[in-house]
Amino acid sequence: MHTLGIKEAGHTGSNACRNGGVLDEGSEGGPASLRGGVADLAIVDAHQHFWDPDANYHPWLRDEPPIPFRYGDYRAIRRRYLPPDYRADAAPIRIDQSVYVETEWDPADPVGEMRYVERLRQEFGLPTVAVAPARLDEPDAPDVLAQQAAFVFVRSVRHKPRANRSPTESSPGGMTDARWRNGYAELGRNNLRFDLQTPWWHLAEAARLANDFPDTQVILNHTGLPADRSAEGIACWKAAMKTLATCPNVAVKISGLGQRGQPWTAAANRDIVLTTIDVFGPSRCMFASNFPVDSLCASFHTIFGGFREIVHGFSAGERRGLFHDNAIRIYGMEG
Repeated sequence: MHTLGIKEAGHTGSNACRNGGVLDEGSEGGPASLRGGVADLAIVDAHQHFWDPDANYHPWLRDEPPIPFRYGDYRAIRRRYLPPDYRADAAPIRIDQSVYVETEWDPADPVGEMRYVERLRQEFGLPTVAVAPARLDEPDAPDVLAQQAAFVFVRSVRHKPRANRSPTESSPGGMTDARWRNGYAELGRNNLRFDLQTPWWHLAEAARLANDFPDTQVILNHTGLPADRSAEGIACWKAAMKTLATCPNVAVKISGLGQRGQPWTAAANRDIVLTTIDVFGPSRCMFASNFPVDSLCASFHTIFGGFREIVHGFSAGERRGLFHDNAIRIYGMEG
């Protein structure tokens, strides 16, 4: 038990979401120009994955054909990705601690994923803590949550709720389902946080959920998925984020900002990052890699160099929180 703080192998390069071409290592924003800018950076990565699809069953990494994916063709990450690969991608950035997030492992064996993570921790020293899978709308949710909470390193659970494909659809999302909410109620009884991945048009539902369960820490994944970068799309995303930010028990991971066919740049993501920090406040935000998934869009150095460039005017304490200390506090990694 732990006290609460109030889709995604192999070593991949720096591609522009696989459809936009490989970034020039010597060009502005490429790895060669960024390495010097991140060599002294130490981070706690709030969102990363490991997997070995040859040894373990992940339907989206094993089955054919591949599923539709927001970054396009993801075959490059349908292979083993372990802590040595991750550290190689991150170097020279120092990984002090990391948060492993469930990887859509075999849904018939959710506890098996945490047994696998336990072995990774013993062999490699990473991850530090984990976000476990559990299907909240299943009859066995209470038992699965109790088993996941028994692992000393499990801090949170993720189950992506049913979502509409676009904001033009008006059907209620999965967070309004009575069975799903009954499962969600078990999180507090097991002293678990909740990692929420849902598109921004369901964030009003997320706010109601957070208010209904004020003692459960919610951690929004991937910045609320602002995929539509049109003026209207960004305006709607901002309004949704402001609604969710009124809930004091919600934090957010700034990650997953790649765009299909476009290179990851600080210029492209500056407004998203600064708006999120402004709306939630620096103490409720965490930078994260989403590796290896976001290796489809950029190198580790490009992403974290970009984050560093965007917040260079923040105080030293705020920057340390965003890159390091906030994740320790929010995920309970102090001891």
